[in-house]
Amino acid sequence: MSSRTAFVTGGAQGIGRGIATTLGAQGFRVAVVDLNQEAAQATAAAIAEAGGTATAVVADVTDTASVQAAVKAVTEELGPVEVAVNNAGWDDFMPFLDTTEDFWDRILDINFKGALRVAQAVVPGMAERGFGRVVTIGSDAGRVGSSLEAVYSGAKGGIIAFTKTLAREVATQGVTANTVCPGPTDTPALRTFTASSGQDAEKVLAGMTRAVPMRRLAQPADVAAAVAFFASDAAGYVTGQTLSVSGGLTMA
Repeated sequence: MSSRTAFVTGGAQGIGRGIATTLGAQGFRVAVVDLNQEAAQATAAAIAEAGGTATAVVADVTDTASVQAAVKAVTEELGPVEVAVNNAGWDDFMPFLDTTEDFWDRILDINFKGALRVAQAVVPGMAERGFGRVVTIGSDAGRVGSSLEAVYSGAKGGIIAFTKTLAREVATQGVTANTVCPGPTDTPALRTFTASSGQDAEKVLAGMTRAVPMRRLAQPADVAAAVAFFASDAAGYVTGQTLSVSGGLTMA
């Protein structure tokens, strides 16, 4: 069990909720950081009802001042941020040639720069205290590519490379940085994206499932287990690593 403070962006729903509740169950004091205040409060309440400690914090990872204010609020309420989980993300399925520059900017601002903003806000304190865990949610799309997700794949590939470099730069200061790359995960967001792709959502999901050697989509708890390991004291000698949680969909 841990009593450290964890800052989980996009922590209200889907994979983020799975991460937040798993960390809460393991004793972390969890800041559920999300744009959706109502959903963040519900997740924080669920953690508290299960015997954990959590608070809901509204923040926008595309706004540096908002991220900094969230870190300050969490520090005052729960203590210094010792674990930062960059989970907030957004995507939409479409061929690259149909995308616009505004779409590129939104993808990069949320999925890439959002994690940079969080890291810049919390890593100096981690380094000063001599302990920290930065865990970024990447995607297998960023490792091997994914049809209809060209810009998202690029952003996630960038965040994998950024995390490795950050890991090198802070390795002597007690701070680790690792990436967890989910494969297809059964979340409300995935179902929304498949429904908006113009195809039969259930057929798309069935096709994804058949492609996975384990013949099922990931659940948020599957991803959360990997995050919890990287966040733990036991992972102190593991840094700069990229771990796929994909049921064998990718193996390299």
